[in-house]
Amino acid sequence: MRVLGIETSCDETAAAVLEDGRRILSNVVASQTIHAEYGGVVPEYASREHTGAIVTIVERALADAGVEYDGIDAIAVTNRPGLVGCLLVGVSFAKALAYALDVPVVGVDHIEGHIFSSRLAEPELVLPAVCLVVSGGHTETVAIEEWGRYETLGRTRDDAGGEAFDKVGKLLGLSYPAGPEIERLAVGGDPTAHAFPRAMMESGNLDFSFSGLKTAVRYRIEDLGGVPEGDVFRDLLASFQTAVVDALVTKTMWAAEERGVPTVCLGGGVAANGVLRQRLAEEAAARGFSVVIPPKLLCTDNGAVIAAVGHSLLERGVRDDLTLSVSASREAARAGRHVS
Repeated sequence: MRVLGIETSCDETAAAVLEDGRRILSNVVASQTIHAEYGGVVPEYASREHTGAIVTIVERALADAGVEYDGIDAIAVTNRPGLVGCLLVGVSFAKALAYALDVPVVGVDHIEGHIFSSRLAEPELVLPAVCLVVSGGHTETVAIEEWGRYETLGRTRDDAGGEAFDKVGKLLGLSYPAGPEIERLAVGGDPTAHAFPRAMMESGNLDFSFSGLKTAVRYRIEDLGGVPEGDVFRDLLASFQTAVVDALVTKTMWAAEERGVPTVCLGGGVAANGVLRQRLAEEAAARGFSVVIPPKLLCTDNGAVIAAVGHSLLERGVRDDLTLSVSASREAARAGRHVS
């Protein structure tokens, strides 16, 4: 079965073709640059950018896969959670295309797509597992009992991990998205130079909080008399990045130990951060867990992971019809969904 996956939940227009749920024939992602001057995603502009790009991106995905439209057996599309206007572009396109091709369409949870990135990276991943999902909009640890059956163990109480990177980047005058820039500029900095807080670190508390860390960085900038330069700047970035990573890795290890799982995995846009990837791999190995860390292309928003979830749903007989709706939250309207 060849599934076309479409992702437009935020500021990436993405499409991919996946064969038999495992083999990625193509994976095309177009990141919007229009938001840099605003320091964050402007929903109206994001929707317009998706509208202008989606046909080109889907056709490029088909071309890269060497597949014509009539070679697609089903379409999977993100319909929750995300920016409603952005989701509507992808879902409307997917429903129209499914109708024209007379193929099934299925709505996919964006967060489940991040979880499935580990399955694409390691098809023989041993379950149960604990997955850390961390992105600009979401931060949570999830127990994977089996594919399609999950339990949220801990989540952020305020800012997501990626959101903290972006907000601190804005304080420091960095461009959006700030995560990759902070990682690059922090190289060579002293991660112990500033004792930034790790919130809610009492044993057994699996939730996250990053808003206090952001405030602590703001106060430190004021103490320094403004945004510093040189080594002091690198130290500030390295200390902030380490505080985020410490909280993420520590809570994930607690979750894995509490559940007694054999495997720890990672997903979401912040999973592309090299310091997080290294620390999670080291800490998991030290505690005897197998660890699965997907390639960076599968961590950021992309169509391949959406197609993978779609394939799994279709195999279980799940279908949606042309009443498929979108939702800003994870509890999407289920009207039109049925099991064949």
